[in-house]
Amino acid sequence: MSTDYLSILRRYWGYDAFRPLQQQAIESAGAGRDTLVLMPTGGGKSLVFQVPALAVEGVCVVITPLVSLMKDQVDQLHRRRILAEAIHGGLSPRDIDRILDNCIYGDVKFLYISPERIDSELFRSRFARMRVSFLTVDEAHCISQWGYDFRPSYLKIARLRDLQPHVPVLALTASATPEVCQDIMTQLRFRAPNLLRMSFARSNLCYLVRHTEDKREHLLRIFHNVSGSGIVYVRTREKTETIAEFLRQNDLSAESYHGGMDYRTRALKQNNWTRGTTRIMVATNAFGMGIDKPDVRVVVHYDPCESLESYYQEAGRAGRDGKRAYAVLLLSQDDASRAGQRLALDFPPKDTIRRIYEGLFNYLQIAIGDGKGSAWSLNLYELCSRLKVFMPTLLNALKILQQNGYLIFADDVDTPPRVRFIVQRDELYRTRVERKELDHLITVLLRQYSGLFSDFRPIDEQELAHVSGYTTEHVRELLKKLWQLHLIKYIPGNRSPMLILSEERLPITDLHISPESYTLRKEASCKRLESLLQYGENTTQCRSAFIQRYFGEEHPNDCGLCDICRARRKRQRQHSSNALHPLDDQILQRLAAGPIDLKTLATGIRGEIHAILERVTYLLESGKISEQKDGKLRINR
Repeated sequence: MSTDYLSILRRYWGYDAFRPLQQQAIESAGAGRDTLVLMPTGGGKSLVFQVPALAVEGVCVVITPLVSLMKDQVDQLHRRRILAEAIHGGLSPRDIDRILDNCIYGDVKFLYISPERIDSELFRSRFARMRVSFLTVDEAHCISQWGYDFRPSYLKIARLRDLQPHVPVLALTASATPEVCQDIMTQLRFRAPNLLRMSFARSNLCYLVRHTEDKREHLLRIFHNVSGSGIVYVRTREKTETIAEFLRQNDLSAESYHGGMDYRTRALKQNNWTRGTTRIMVATNAFGMGIDKPDVRVVVHYDPCESLESYYQEAGRAGRDGKRAYAVLLLSQDDASRAGQRLALDFPPKDTIRRIYEGLFNYLQIAIGDGKGSAWSLNLYELCSRLKVFMPTLLNALKILQQNGYLIFADDVDTPPRVRFIVQRDELYRTRVERKELDHLITVLLRQYSGLFSDFRPIDEQELAHVSGYTTEHVRELLKKLWQLHLIKYIPGNRSPMLILSEERLPITDLHISPESYTLRKEASCKRLESLLQYGENTTQCRSAFIQRYFGEEHPNDCGLCDICRARRKRQRQHSSNALHPLDDQILQRLAAGPIDLKTLATGIRGEIHAILERVTYLLESGKISEQKDGKLRINR
């Protein structure tokens, strides 16, 4: 079996050996066992399901939340002459129908699909008829409410096991704590626990934390001292623009990137950075998933992110070629309080969520008991103005409503145009429109698409143009005219937020926000943020070892590269030379009068606080002083 997998690896990818853990995971899945693979960024997760799927008959269904990653992997498989398809929001119903038929009757080996689409009756009925080799769940941490990126749509994946109970599940994630790993296996109904994990140690990655009140100056210092390409992560879209402009003003090649940009702009900027035309990408966390650039030399977090999971995944985009690379976290004194404020915004008061729920349905003009299954394109800025709330409050309220099953909200997605007739069929035939071309377009719509009287249906404007004989632009004009005549509702295709109502509108008194989606998740988010801040404030424990322990490794080794390890070596060299630092004498003289706490000690000594802390740490490690149970320091006699 191993020989077969190796021959597939050589044939399609040209490699002679698997990376650590890859072969073990492949053989586990190939033996039909449900398998959770915890493999850090850059470990080669895609081969874990692609190789065994090529060794057997049938189609491997891959569930992933990222359309860009879908397209990228399908393109890569096509270049290797492997049949692969992807179903996403930009496809017409006719294209989706064709792809699903090819998966049943054709030779498609991989079908990529978003979790939002797997619960549709169309997909479920076709999935039941497919010969499925594996059910692969990428970014599997999204299924856990205790994970850092919970997505309610992932909870529906397990329902597919009812349709094909003998198909093995292969779940993949780059970062998950032991608690989240257990939850993933439970939610996906693993027949037996089976976790395979790589170490989170990165031997070539140097973790650094820099405390500074002048982050811009420090950023320049980093890129003047480290050659090669880099990424700078910031929290807001506006800051991507201002920091990129600052770097350009200082003769550094930089571009900004965030989720609010259209697809073409983002693709162009990413291509320029990948090719090396642009050296530095300043981005929100919308940038990075699925990128394959091995020679990134430095990743800087200008602002702290919300968890160590996010930090590890984003920092891990540096040094995938195995050469020395740097992950730098910049912290200022007010970063912790700002992060706490952002966390508070993630969980608006429940009364505010209820008010937004009621205001949303009033804005959409949907009565109590109506609206289930309808789809809407939202103008978020107009909605914020109408409801008199800030944008983060609105977005986080919608997210919590989604987690409770009331709606599905997709921010900034490529959506096809949608049409729904708002008059009954008999009334439509009785209505005489003034222009023959309008009547002709109505006829074409009804011939090409079904269900237009009961729900919004995605349409293909280019297809309508071809069948009707009009230009695509003229089809759009005619659709808008039918909208103005109150015959149809027409949602133009664009890149805009979309809202799908999972349930009918409820009276506000019946709206239930579960403890799991609010109180418990808020507590878990606070713990994750606290762990990241502890990582940044830590002055004694190796950065890499800190991360490894967080992800459940019991006996991690120190990396020898990070700022903590370097400082420790420096102190050890000073200790071995028996050279007494001037501050050491002051510290020992103060402690000679008796035990005192660190704050009191520092107030009576002349010197920079970080230098005093460094010398106290040295004296503790060298055994000259020790810390009592009450936290006070004393001289060891």
